Amino acid sequence: MTYDTVVFDNDGVLVGRTRFDVLRDATRDAFEECGVEEPDPDDVEQMTIGATPGSVGTVCQTYDLDPGSFWRTRDDVVSRAQQQEAREGRKTPYDDLDELQDLDVQMGIVSSNQQATVDFLVDHFDGFDRMGAAYGREPTIHSLQLRKPNPHYIEQALGDLDADNALFVGDNESDVRAAENAGIDSAFIRRPHRRDWELNVWPTWEIERLSDLHDIVE
Repeated sequence: MTYDTVVFDNDGVLVGRTRFDVLRDATRDAFEECGVEEPDPDDVEQMTIGATPGSVGTVCQTYDLDPGSFWRTRDDVVSRAQQQEAREGRKTPYDDLDELQDLDVQMGIVSSNQQATVDFLVDHFDGFDRMGAAYGREPTIHSLQLRKPNPHYIEQALGDLDADNALFVGDNESDVRAAENAGIDSAFIRRPHRRDWELNVWPTWEIERLSDLHDIVE
C-alpha cells in the first residue's frame, strides 16, 4: 500500500496529553468566569471531557447560563491552560517527532482539541513545519458534534492536502472509526498510555513509534 498523505491526531500522538486535573481545574475556572463560584463537581467533570450539545444545555440550564457563551468561555480557558502547560514544559512533543522530517508524504493534523490549542502548539514547538493542514474544533457547541469519529475535520484536511491515498494516525478508538468513516486507512500508535490497551476496533496498522511509518509509507 502506498500513501501520499499522512494525517495525525495531535494529543497522545505528536505531543503529550494534558493531565486531566489541569483540564478539570480550567473548566472550574470557566464556571467561575461565568459567575458560578461553586459548581457541582459532577458538572465540572461532565464539562471537562466528553461534553455533548445536550449535556452542555442541561448543565447550563442548572446555573441559568447561556450555553453558547458558556462553551466559548470554557474552550478559551481550557485552551489557555494547555498553552501554559506547554510554555512551562509540562506538555511537550514526543521525542520521535523529528522522524517525520524525511517522511516522503504530505502531512496534516486533525484534533478534537480547540483550534486555538492546535495553532499554539504548532507555532510554539519545532518539528511541525511540514504540516500542510492543522485542524481543531471551533469554540462552538456545534463543533462537539464534529469531533471524531465524525470524519468532518479529516475530510477538510484531506481536501486541503489534495490527498489521493491517505492514512490517519491516532491513539484512540474514535480515531480509527473516524478514518473508517472518511474511507481511509488507519494506524493506531501504542504510546505508553496505550501500551496494553485492548482495542475494540481494527486499525489497518498498529505502530509503536512514528519511525514505524517509514516502513508503512515507503
